[in-house]
Amino acid sequence: MDSMTTAAELSLELNITDSEIIAELEQFADEAERDEFALKALKIGVLALKQARGQIDADMVRREGERLMVDLKNRLDQHEQLLNERMGSVLKEYFDPNDGRFSERVQKLLEEDGDLERTLKRQIAGDDSALSQTLSSHIGEESKLMKLLDPDQQKSLLSVMRETFDEQLDSQRRHVLMQFSLDDKESALSRLVAELKENHGQVSKDLEEKIDEVVKEFSLDEENSALSRLVKNVDEAQRTITKEFSLDDDKSSLARLQKTLTQTLAQQQEANQKFQEEVKEALAAMKARKEEAERSTRHGVSFEETLFEVLQKETQRQGDIAEHTGNTTGLIRNNKKGDAVIELSPESAAAGERVVVEAKEDRSYDLSKSRAEIAEARSNRGAQIGLFVFSKKTAPEGLEPVARYGDDVFVIWDAEDEQSDLYLKVGYTLAKALCVKGAALTADQQADFDAIDKAINEIIKQTDGLTEVETSATTIKKASEKILKRVEIVRSKLMREADTLRENTDALRDAMGE
Repeated sequence: MDSMTTAAELSLELNITDSEIIAELEQFADEAERDEFALKALKIGVLALKQARGQIDADMVRREGERLMVDLKNRLDQHEQLLNERMGSVLKEYFDPNDGRFSERVQKLLEEDGDLERTLKRQIAGDDSALSQTLSSHIGEESKLMKLLDPDQQKSLLSVMRETFDEQLDSQRRHVLMQFSLDDKESALSRLVAELKENHGQVSKDLEEKIDEVVKEFSLDEENSALSRLVKNVDEAQRTITKEFSLDDDKSSLARLQKTLTQTLAQQQEANQKFQEEVKEALAAMKARKEEAERSTRHGVSFEETLFEVLQKETQRQGDIAEHTGNTTGLIRNNKKGDAVIELSPESAAAGERVVVEAKEDRSYDLSKSRAEIAEARSNRGAQIGLFVFSKKTAPEGLEPVARYGDDVFVIWDAEDEQSDLYLKVGYTLAKALCVKGAALTADQQADFDAIDKAINEIIKQTDGLTEVETSATTIKKASEKILKRVEIVRSKLMREADTLRENTDALRDAMGE
């Protein structure tokens, strides 16, 4: 077949008589769309005829396939972009950290006096809580159980059992004595004597002596008689039974029963004391460290080394890094100011920020000199915040246990008293919070620092109140339960404020990490 040149354009006018084709073309009102549809149909028909003749063009198929793939890719890209935009809008509406519905709901649930706190207070806090009223009604002083176990109550379990045993023992004793009494003609002994007299008549002197011996065995006047021994055994058994049901003896059955009940009730009350476990564990750890210190763990070690040991344990617990730098020079030539440096963990909202620690057990250091010392230490160690620790033995008079001046925190700490470790931990937490505050980058985050500032001020306020109350309690040798209860309340509130500070710090860390 001879080759020929294909024209670039060809005009064609057709008269269509096929009813099916006419019906299909009439579906397009626009003339241009109708012509485009007719051309596509014509092209498909031509290709079909060529394929039928075995003359389909492979290059054309490839080009059309590529064009279809490009068109399909464009449509998929447009659909993906539209889907991402819609999904991003919906997720932002619910999970935006600034004004999302989810964040708003969580904030309302966890904020101070929020839904969760009010529910817990209503259920377990105070004398009017549901838990307190339930325990009081079942095991309180006025409950039926305590009235039943109270030995002073007339109808208590112990009184009723004691009366019942006394009556039974008295009844049995009278019955036994009656059977061996010659004054009662119906007693067993009287019947025995009467039967002997009736059957044998006059009894000989020997028989009378035997009878006298028998009578003596059943006489209470004889200390070693069988009846006396029997009565003695009965009395001993009575005392044993009475002892087993006495609350005065810790080893009695009733006392053990009461102890078991008390232990069971104590286990049930543990659910109401879970919120105090952290404080109790901390106090127990303080006590253990104090006992360990009394066995010369801390004694004989320098104030600076002891302080670094405590700080290192606390920083490891919170994921920070503490380094002892007292023997090395810093950024300033030949300057060793700054006994230790704490670098905040990478997970912190102020990752990489540094807190310099300066420890002094020297009476010559007043507050003014100490502020100058810690400022120089910050410059020497490249730290943003300073933590100055006074020894309680040499601290300036009138200084609060925890105080803040600008970018520096001042703490009074007793190396031999684990109770004062709380002030050191509070000062360390305040220093971390100040690092986070200094690392804030946007105005939106400034609102979050209001809660941090409030928590810092409340911690310092409660620390002062704790010192005052503990001093009063020591003066009166802890004789007042009201003062000791106040100490626990202030201590618990202090720990809650520290938790609030940590929570806000973590929230800022998440916000800054986006």
